[in-house]
Amino acid sequence: MSLDPAMRQRISNLLDSQRIVLFMKGEPRAPQCGFSAKAVAALAELGVDYAHVDVLADPGIRDGIKAYGDWPTIPQLYIDAQLVGGSDIIEQMAGSGELHAMLGLPPPDRTPPDIRITDAAMDMLRGALGNAGEGHALRIEVDARFNTRLQLAPLDAGAIAAVVDGIRVQFDAASARRADGLSIDWVDDARGRGLVIDNPNAPPAVRALSPMEAAGKLAAGAITLVDVRPAEERAFAVIKAPFSTLDQGTAALEQLPKDTPLAFLCHHGNRSGQAAEHFRQLGFTEVYNVDGGIDAWARMDPAIPAY
Repeated sequence: MSLDPAMRQRISNLLDSQRIVLFMKGEPRAPQCGFSAKAVAALAELGVDYAHVDVLADPGIRDGIKAYGDWPTIPQLYIDAQLVGGSDIIEQMAGSGELHAMLGLPPPDRTPPDIRITDAAMDMLRGALGNAGEGHALRIEVDARFNTRLQLAPLDAGAIAAVVDGIRVQFDAASARRADGLSIDWVDDARGRGLVIDNPNAPPAVRALSPMEAAGKLAAGAITLVDVRPAEERAFAVIKAPFSTLDQGTAALEQLPKDTPLAFLCHHGNRSGQAAEHFRQLGFTEVYNVDGGIDAWARMDPAIPAY
């Protein structure tokens, strides 16, 4: 595919204006494809500033950048105006330390994490690995929100690895740090049947807060209350105290210090529970869901109409 000289110059100007440029789908706060999300996550672990170009917002750039570097897919990372590659290469170079060296950063910590596997979980994993055949290991990935994925994967000599009772457990560099202290158990009870993972590094679970407790904390200035209902629904009933909303999105709240106590409110507690979990996964350490929502609050305070 030939590239129009004007578009070539435009891309060159973009690359010359910033040392690190990521061409992606969406933006870092809201990637629009899984591969772009992987690239963003790898760069976030490095803690570097970079420019991004949303190719979905500019079809000319979307086609032009593929021709510019003779690379057929998105995302694409450029450093010093040189193409590094797509998401898989970015992840590999971040894990190996090559990307750190390229950017003049200290190498990643490759110390294997300390993890625990119970006897019951060990029996299940040994059986699964036996069925997979030779040359397989357990791979654990822990993303930035501490969502954890376990899978059987081919042996990878370049992975960070811990050996637990003869089972090789492989990690990428970021997951290794997040997994330190992690334990794996196997349960078959009221919770269900399967592996249960406990990670002490994960943010604390969302806590239920009664309307009375929420009112007390609000009066004492001990929480920031967020009413997640849209304005047209809040017109039916609101609490008589200061609160935040999501009318303009979540960005302002997400910029608050992670130790800010947040309490979420909706009609009955379902939507607010989802919002609370979102902020917990972002790393907020004190997150509440108002139990029963404003419906329960109205039963406590007759001045608030029920609907």
